[in-house]
Amino acid sequence: MMNREDRELLKKLNPKRLANLAKLYASFQLAKRTSYIHHRGMPFSLSVEPTTTCNLRCPECPSGLRSFSRPTGNMMGETLKILLDEVGETLSYINFYFQGEPFLNPNFLDLVRTSSEHNIFSSTSTNAHYITEKNVDEIIDSGLNKMIISIDGTTQETYESYRRGGRLEKVLDGTRLLIEARKRHPKKGPEIVFQFLVVKPNEHEIPEVFRLAEEIGVDEVKLKTAQLYDFEDGNPLMPEQEEYSRYNKGSDGKYRLKNSYDDSCWRMWQGCVLTWDGRVVPCCFDKDAHHSLGKFPDASFQSIWRSKAYNDFRKAVFTGRDQIEICRNCTEGTKVFA
Repeated sequence: MMNREDRELLKKLNPKRLANLAKLYASFQLAKRTSYIHHRGMPFSLSVEPTTTCNLRCPECPSGLRSFSRPTGNMMGETLKILLDEVGETLSYINFYFQGEPFLNPNFLDLVRTSSEHNIFSSTSTNAHYITEKNVDEIIDSGLNKMIISIDGTTQETYESYRRGGRLEKVLDGTRLLIEARKRHPKKGPEIVFQFLVVKPNEHEIPEVFRLAEEIGVDEVKLKTAQLYDFEDGNPLMPEQEEYSRYNKGSDGKYRLKNSYDDSCWRMWQGCVLTWDGRVVPCCFDKDAHHSLGKFPDASFQSIWRSKAYNDFRKAVFTGRDQIEICRNCTEGTKVFA
């Protein structure tokens, strides 16, 4: 049975987009089974970064730690317009998030509106501190299809243990405002998802977040495992319940990712990331854009997507994924839930 996201996305799939998806899938299966890398099709989805700026200081986030080597800034609306003029006919999905808090880009909702004008499914992930009475109707009218709200705790003490500098009250107030606005516009408004990043300080509150979501009227709760940068010898944030961890302990006492490192990656094959300043990055795990494969719009997107550098990266993933640093902490191909 299809969920709401699948149903809304299906409405966006015109013949050109379906044909593009078929090309991607067929060439992916060929590469996976034979290691013959002949990529076909344009991206099905993109992660577009509105900004690298964030109001919080989460301990496992480069944006929160202010640890980027790349510059901080906001995407301009013109960049997205140029991109969608080139790839909008075949692109089906945009996630307006990579690093940072999207609503800190003053043009964020203009970006969403641009994607809506191209009939592209749009989603975002936010800490919900900037959903206000002044902008909530504008959010509804933008055409945003899905909003993931990071909650990560049901008490202020638990919430701020990870979302440092944040206020749970603001998260809940913003969520309620959005739900009330959606009631005023019953044919509009995004699906609202609570995302609960499971870490040791909050794992005892998992049942409560489901109760809270039902009480407020949130559409869905998604539990997410935490990506930890220092995990081999354990980490204070690692949950005690192994099912909620990306890592398990080996016989030598060292922790490892629950991942078989299969030499393939659908996520990388069917889409990529566009940073706020136009860098094309193959994967959302490359948070500091070390594997930048070109700069848009200095070069056309298609020339970057079809470049030798990009194809060489695809070959590396399909022949030795465990040798690529950003792949060593990735959940693609593993059985953990996110």
